[in-house]
Amino acid sequence: MILRHGTFAHLPDLTDEEIALQVKYALDNEWPVSVEYTDDPHPRNVYWEMWGLPLFDLDEPDGVMAEINECRAAFPNHYVRVNAYDASLGRQTTALSFLVQRPANEPGFILARTELGGRAQNYGVQSYATTRPSDARYGSNGNGSNGNGNGSHA
Repeated sequence: MILRHGTFAHLPDLTDEEIALQVKYALDNEWPVSVEYTDDPHPRNVYWEMWGLPLFDLDEPDGVMAEINECRAAFPNHYVRVNAYDASLGRQTTALSFLVQRPANEPGFILARTELGGRAQNYGVQSYATTRPSDARYGSNGNGSNGNGNGSHA
């Protein structure tokens, strides 16, 4: 399963050159950029961990790309995204958000059903990744597998 999250979600993963062009577009529009990461990609988990502080007053994407690469190196088995914020309407809004890294093995989601009174049913979505401790969600050997050699989460 491939997580479809943010702008460009249904396109192939962006190359570093394409990422730099999107960052340049954000900077040209005077949108501050931030880099975030998570190992819990649930669609309602909008608060990812921030890598450093938002990057203000940049003209070229080189500084942002350096931060992206540092975050990728520190968290090779996490999702990493770039956000650009537009404050032109007097409040900060997300103008652009897209993934720049995903784990090699994305475990997917489970649809959990709960029986309620009167034949009613309630449904919820849970990430398979969250069934493991946060430090073991995508494997601890650095290649996205869980140590059994095939990358599956059995």
